[in-house]
Amino acid sequence: MAEVADSLEAQVRAADPDRWLSSRFVADPRARADLIALYAFEAELMAIPTRVTQPLLAEMRYAWWRDQMEGVFTGVARKGHPVLEALTDLVARHGLAREPFDALIEAHIGRIHGEPHDLHAFYSDPMQVAARILAGPGHEGTVEDAGRVWGLSQVGRKAEAETLRPNANRQLKALPAAAFPAVAHAALTTDAPAAIKRLRLVWATLRGRI
Repeated sequence: MAEVADSLEAQVRAADPDRWLSSRFVADPRARADLIALYAFEAELMAIPTRVTQPLLAEMRYAWWRDQMEGVFTGVARKGHPVLEALTDLVARHGLAREPFDALIEAHIGRIHGEPHDLHAFYSDPMQVAARILAGPGHEGTVEDAGRVWGLSQVGRKAEAETLRPNANRQLKALPAAAFPAVAHAALTTDAPAAIKRLRLVWATLRGRI
């Protein structure tokens, strides 16, 4: 079990270092592992276009993941697949809804066909799921604008992100401190050395602001 957890940690650290850093601020080991399981699922989806060159082949791989959601949400994990096993357990314990996962897969399919980023599916939905994992239901609206800030920054619309940031921070005042690591990475808007990012995350977490 520890080997699987270490494998997922390594996967997320390599694929998504900003959110991996944010997850270090989750004090409870079980909750931190749950967050990593969610991010590992997203890392699997993000990696597909780097592994195949043909859009049709990429779409087939995404279709495979879409098919796997049936088992994930009926409690029948695909044995031998660490990410799907972890995700199935995560979904059951936290009562997660299927819609954000399906929407994320569909958004990835859209991207390989040249469609614009679906900011809600790619950024806001996963942040809302992460907040639920860390603090339970009822905080979706609290992190909605934080998710948009993160998404806008990621797609290069930084001026829009900065305009929205004050309202996002007002909303985050209602977010339990335990759930702040779900949004902390939205404070990282520029490329910077890992040490600088750690300092920014510490400062953001202390203030509860992105």
